[in-house]
Amino acid sequence: MLTDTSPLRVMSLHALLYCERLFYLEEIEEIRVADEAVYAGRRLHEEIVPMDDESPERRSLELASETLGLMGKVDAVRKRDGKWIAYEHKRGRCMRGDKKQVLAWPSDRIQAIAYAALLAEAFGEPVTEARVRYHADNVTAIIHVDESAIADLKTAIARAQELQQTTQRPPITTNENLCTRCSLAPVCLPEEERIQSQEHQADEEPETANERTIPKLFPSRRQKQTLHVCVNKARVGRSGESIVVTSEDEFKKETKQTVPSEDIDSIVIHGYAQISTQAIHLCAYKGIAIQWMTYGGRFAAGTTASPGRVQQRIRQYAALDDESMRLRLAKALVHAKVEMQLKYLLRCTRGTNTNRSTIESEIEMIRGCLRGIDRAPAASSLLGYEGTAARAYFASLPAILSSNIPPEMVPKGRSKHPPKDRFNALLSYGYSMLFALVERSALAVGLEPSFGFYHRPRSSAPPLVMDMMELFRTNIWEIPLIGSVNRLQWNIETDFTVTANKIWLSDSGRRKAIALFEERLNDTYVHPHTGQSMAYSRMVELELRLLEKEWTGAPGMFAQWRLR
Repeated sequence: MLTDTSPLRVMSLHALLYCERLFYLEEIEEIRVADEAVYAGRRLHEEIVPMDDESPERRSLELASETLGLMGKVDAVRKRDGKWIAYEHKRGRCMRGDKKQVLAWPSDRIQAIAYAALLAEAFGEPVTEARVRYHADNVTAIIHVDESAIADLKTAIARAQELQQTTQRPPITTNENLCTRCSLAPVCLPEEERIQSQEHQADEEPETANERTIPKLFPSRRQKQTLHVCVNKARVGRSGESIVVTSEDEFKKETKQTVPSEDIDSIVIHGYAQISTQAIHLCAYKGIAIQWMTYGGRFAAGTTASPGRVQQRIRQYAALDDESMRLRLAKALVHAKVEMQLKYLLRCTRGTNTNRSTIESEIEMIRGCLRGIDRAPAASSLLGYEGTAARAYFASLPAILSSNIPPEMVPKGRSKHPPKDRFNALLSYGYSMLFALVERSALAVGLEPSFGFYHRPRSSAPPLVMDMMELFRTNIWEIPLIGSVNRLQWNIETDFTVTANKIWLSDSGRRKAIALFEERLNDTYVHPHTGQSMAYSRMVELELRLLEKEWTGAPGMFAQWRLR
């Protein structure tokens, strides 16, 4: 948290007047997202051309005041008629008054006033005017910096300092139009909270349900991709702002693949490829996660460039230290997992399929576990129901596999450490990739992976990651894997390495598994709470953010999605 003596950025006051939740996320939790609008604004400031009648005296002047507790960089300072004037440039449109007069938006106004006050202290003379240039309208709003304006500035500073001392996020803004232009909407999830509020209202006033159209503020698809490095002797380096992967083919011919860092959200190194310090530094600066998996598919380690997100984690620790909270979340999680397993088995054996009768006892066992989950008095009871349902589920899988597949591809129950058959080798490898996805997603959201609510802490498996994996095992990996097995996409000879005590994937098998996993992440599914169709890769992040909502003022949205 910022302290009483920490200077405020002038831009933080702009965020404060725009939305207090935005101010808190950016300044206290240090979550900042640069979207297209932010980049466009930066380009505008780089390309500003002086107007004919306003010759600039100084540009991008850095200012600070201990008295005000402010610091910032004003766009331009000009002297007209012997008086200094602070100028701000905005790419958007101005606010219009009753008679269409040009006005500055409240957030722009307080920012300009703050720069005028900083200039007055720095130059030792009054600065009574500030201006905001709106380039979309090609107009300038004039702001008079009088006693009233300075009083508004001090009020804003006092409110910002008050928010610095709280551990609770402010509520979402009541002005929904602000959210559609906010770069932090995918983090804040304001519409998801509004949906929750609307549902509560609909319970009391059913005739008002479904009247409001919900804007889609959470991106449906990821904008970047994961770079998988599978060649053991490959070298991952850096060239400028790009990642370069160098490898040799079977004829010792060197090949290079260059990928712009802007196109990468993470790098996963399978096996023993090397990565340079320069590449690691670039990834840290760009927020690109690097993860290492062993040759056999076990998650080994990963990096994070997270600034710490101290307030987020304090809230997480406090919430998950509550036993009743942990049990409530665990019930929702396990119920979602088991219900999806049941629905998948029912979907695969419905209609004229005669395999339903062969697994009827297993299906009834899973249904019984579902009934028991809601009545479970403790997490230990949940573990029992989950384990029983899992055994019944895996025992049922041969019934939904095609009779045309080789017998070597039919699983014999679930074997993990190590996998004893080819199907389990594929399951484990996919689960490892899912583990890596959830781990880096949790860190990107700002949650602490080692502090969960269901699984017990273990030295090498962060509990929160193990918790969240349960939501996605069936939909993200088991369903596409079983489909690929039924389509005879795996070669029992070339895609697997068989040893006395273990079966694992060969080079060709790993490449196929990675391709199948990434293809699945790009598939879309409608989230039942938001009604929004989104890629599975985005669904993981959304569920993590909905989990955090459980202890930040909007509970009841986590683990609601189901297999249709």
